Amino acid sequence: MHLASQHSTQSSATPKCVLVCQNRTCLKQGSAEVLAAFGAPQISGYIISGTSCMGQCGNGPMIRVLPEDVWYHQVRPDEVPAIIQRHLIGGQPVQAMLYPGFHVCR
Repeated sequence: MHLASQHSTQSSATPKCVLVCQNRTCLKQGSAEVLAAFGAPQISGYIISGTSCMGQCGNGPMIRVLPEDVWYHQVRPDEVPAIIQRHLIGGQPVQAMLYPGFHVCR
């Protein structure tokens, strides 16, 4: 029993992150509002953070979810609740919003 509780403590200590690009091009495309939309509800177990350029200029606002390494592109603030509910809480990436530069979309 002691080992099981020790294991769950270790896995819950691994931070999950949502990175929202805040570099020049993404900012022009509305990434500050996207970041603010993620900050409105507290998302248990996730660190929400603005980040510098992700190298995908012109495809933003870009979002990267770690440790899964899932990328979303052209995200609007009104789409953030779907990412929160379906991906961060439900564990299923939002297929229609995945960045095709890194994900094969069906």
